[in-house]
Amino acid sequence: MRERPAVEGLLRLMAWLSPAFPVGGFAYSGGLEAAVQSEHVSSAETLKDWLLTLLRNGSLRNDAVLLAEAHRAAAEDERLREVAELATALAGSAERHLEISRQGGAFLAAASAWPGSVPDVLDDGTAYSVAVGAVAASNGVGLAETVAAFLHAAVSQLVSAAIRLGVLGQSQGVALLSFLEEVIAEQAEKAVSSTLEDLGSATLVADQMSLRHETQHSRLFLS
Repeated sequence: MRERPAVEGLLRLMAWLSPAFPVGGFAYSGGLEAAVQSEHVSSAETLKDWLLTLLRNGSLRNDAVLLAEAHRAAAEDERLREVAELATALAGSAERHLEISRQGGAFLAAASAWPGSVPDVLDDGTAYSVAVGAVAASNGVGLAETVAAFLHAAVSQLVSAAIRLGVLGQSQGVALLSFLEEVIAEQAEKAVSSTLEDLGSATLVADQMSLRHETQHSRLFLS
């Protein structure tokens, strides 16, 4: 499908990746809550290190690669189905699987209000990154803009979670988002030219925190 005019594509991304879009992103921290409780993240500086690691070597990097592949495969049912299955299989914990599948299903349901088609091979268990990539392509929204907007929204959600967990204040959160702009743009550019061969991570502590959160007694978030 041809790409939409820049402004129309931007408006769709702003709507789809807004905190108000009904995917329930506010309920998840991706293991950050366990990291805060374990004091791996305890300040604006350690949160910055956490987010940089996820963007360059962890789950956010892999999400960007999967989104890009789903965007390219949107018109090829079998290829898109394989990407969706791979994304689900890569979930490293039960909570991670819950997070990506519930948000992905909610995104597909809400995005069906737009005229661009939602690929039939995707269901309510589709990983969030795959759902966003495929729907953006079906609506003619460019890949580079979609990846950048997705990563910015994901980082913004984690900063918001950290604020609610008392790690930093709102002014520090805004400053951190400003600092991370260049890194987000850099990782989005890499994702555009990536392939599935680029999948991989080196974030053992983050993975452990996601697992530990499953048995955490007192918590604000579902992951």
